[in-house]
Amino acid sequence: MGRETLILDGAPLSIEDVVAVARHGRAVQLGDGLVDALAPTRAAVEQAASGDEAVYGINTGFGALSRKRIDSESNRHLQLNLIRSHAAGVGDPLPVETVRAMLLILAASLSRGVSGVRLELVRQIVSLLNHGITPVVPELGSVGASGDLAPLSHAALVLVGEGEAMVEGVVTSGADALAGKGLDPIVLEAKEGLALINGTHLMAAQAALALSDIELVMGAAITAAAMAVDGCLGTDATLDPRIHAVRCQPGQIEVARRMRQLLEGSKIVTSHVDDDPRVQDPYSLRATPQVVGAALDSINAAREVVERELGAVTDNPLVFDGEIRSGGNFHGMPLALSMDSIAVALCTVAGISERRVYWLQAAHDDFNRVPTHLSPEPGLHSGLMITQYTAAACCNELRVLATPACIGNIPTAAGIEDYNSMGATAGLKLRRSVEVAARVIAIELLTMSEALEHHRPLTSGNGVEAAHARIREQVPPLTEDRPPAPDIEAIALMIRNGAFA
Repeated sequence: MGRETLILDGAPLSIEDVVAVARHGRAVQLGDGLVDALAPTRAAVEQAASGDEAVYGINTGFGALSRKRIDSESNRHLQLNLIRSHAAGVGDPLPVETVRAMLLILAASLSRGVSGVRLELVRQIVSLLNHGITPVVPELGSVGASGDLAPLSHAALVLVGEGEAMVEGVVTSGADALAGKGLDPIVLEAKEGLALINGTHLMAAQAALALSDIELVMGAAITAAAMAVDGCLGTDATLDPRIHAVRCQPGQIEVARRMRQLLEGSKIVTSHVDDDPRVQDPYSLRATPQVVGAALDSINAAREVVERELGAVTDNPLVFDGEIRSGGNFHGMPLALSMDSIAVALCTVAGISERRVYWLQAAHDDFNRVPTHLSPEPGLHSGLMITQYTAAACCNELRVLATPACIGNIPTAAGIEDYNSMGATAGLKLRRSVEVAARVIAIELLTMSEALEHHRPLTSGNGVEAAHARIREQVPPLTEDRPPAPDIEAIALMIRNGAFA
């Protein structure tokens, strides 16, 4: 197949793969070798299902009911009942892109050949993706361990012709969604219901999509910080590579390098070297590489965890060389901790951004040489005064969202599942954190682009000026008071579309 088709052959997915399928409708195909990869482990499951020995999830109940034996004749009912009973989610539906990412990661995990499912089941999941059938999945219900049980159950219902699905923007029954695309419901066999729901696939989907967006936000944040150096008449001496090399922190070194690159050729930065009364800039300018670089390092560490998870099998039990072994790969703590850490990192990136906005807008005429609040006529016009209030409100929300989800445990399943990750909650918080942080950065870009107007005819660095020009395509200079909200949203959309990547 062509490059536009993603082949599932057991190899790890990339974050880019997830984004391409979830957001851009990239087609998915099963690899030619999956028949041979899945057949041996499926045979082991079928043998166990008809055997006398109790094997969890195959001929027993689930969770606190795992001591209940199920005869082979009832196994189909067991798997279907599992899906039906666990579809207990509440709240608003997850975004279509999140559900599609979840289905892709589920199919990829099952294709690795240790879950013991049939090829037909993986093919059914892929068919939903390729035919644009997206299960309606409530956002609340997973505790991030023993799998994302409730969300995955809502998705699995559509595979068997139940539940609800979104097709071309219209919600319909799972049965009608399948029939409308010429698909038949699948009948679940031994262990297959459990394999569908006993994994970290929602958490991994949330993390992968968030990281794709965060890369764009971080690019915008570094651009805004470089623009602020000239907007605030700061110095670029603090970006000297020797300063950062001796700190040995890779994120700091990278942020300083990118800021130097953006400011290269600036006429503003050299215009006030001899007459600037400041001995040193405020921390929000001077220590940007240290702060934003630390966040970048934390985000990159989380990215490695997520990338590993995209090559993982998080089902239970698993089949190895004909032996069935139970474990805890469904536990979401690696993802929960990572997503919580990213939320903290975003809080610091937005926080130092807001401080630069405050510094510029405050009455520091002898330092910044711009009107207070960038008002076209201070007093008659308020300028961008309230944008700093908005940034402050956003930062306060980010602090609340940075409270870790993974540190608060609530046992489930009558105590047999006694320590949960709450990773799905971490993912929901992270999605909101990314949106809010992007708006803080948008406010800084709005503010600093306006500041550059007051330093004309002097120009900033080539990279900063290119970013300024892109902003001016959407947002004109401030000549009189107007509502800033549309301008903030326009720049936030530019961030989401990669204008400052």
